[in-house]
Amino acid sequence: MVPALPPALVPGDLLYVVATSGALRETSKFEAGLQVWCDRGYQVELSPTHDKRWGYLAGTDEQRRQELLNALKEPKYHGILCVRGGYGSTRLLENWQWPAMNKWLIGFSDITSLLWSGRLSGGVHGPLLTTLSQEPDWSQQRLFNWLEHHTLESLQGDSWNKGTATGRLLPANLTVATCLLGTNHEPDLAGAILAFEDVTEAPYRIDRMLTHWRMLGKFDNIAGIALGRFSQCEPPANIPSFTAMEVLQERLGDLGIPIVANLPFGHDGVNAALPFGIPAKLEARANGPGLLSFPNHEPNPV
Repeated sequence: MVPALPPALVPGDLLYVVATSGALRETSKFEAGLQVWCDRGYQVELSPTHDKRWGYLAGTDEQRRQELLNALKEPKYHGILCVRGGYGSTRLLENWQWPAMNKWLIGFSDITSLLWSGRLSGGVHGPLLTTLSQEPDWSQQRLFNWLEHHTLESLQGDSWNKGTATGRLLPANLTVATCLLGTNHEPDLAGAILAFEDVTEAPYRIDRMLTHWRMLGKFDNIAGIALGRFSQCEPPANIPSFTAMEVLQERLGDLGIPIVANLPFGHDGVNAALPFGIPAKLEARANGPGLLSFPNHEPNPV
């Protein structure tokens, strides 16, 4: 059973900014992302540690953990905006207990660990504050359409393995999701549509991760796979290698499930918002583009 979505956001609502992962490296894109939310009419409150630094992390584990907990428990905050990815959110999950809550949490990349661990009904794999301002207008509007109206348009990609699948959508950064396998924070994968993206992973490392999934049997009961952008994953120059796409096709192509690739989400380009855990439909067509759609949340026809 899919949990109820949080109440739709309304301009004027108060949102809280947390840095659960890497330290903020520069402020211009971050401030531009804040401005997008403010221009939409939202109130935004910054956590005291949003710009702190502890090595490569945005504050100590205890500081970041407490800020996230405060944001989750405080009723006046209608949503949580994550500053950036990098690394560090997984560290917060040691001895962590999710409080009862029903609010939005928005981020991607390293934020995968929070989305997957919390099984959040309001989890959105979408732009961070440091990336939101670079999204095209349609992508920004897509995010707000989901948060404010619970509507989503289909995304178009390339059909690989033909077929149709329905299931709960579990979007993720491949590397982060791989690190959660076998832990208490791994969600139920049975019948799910996995949506993967990644950045700066050499083809052999993508191969190693997917082989790990295969050997654990984690692909055995899933319904389909949606692939976004695997950016900066080119093989090293002058070294024999498969491409990242060749690895993905070879490691996933024999699973006998529908696959749609080259969907517009991930790093270094358009990052279309993908809600966590809601029912989705994947269509890998013999003729024509593949589609990732959300039948229960499609916009009403004009």
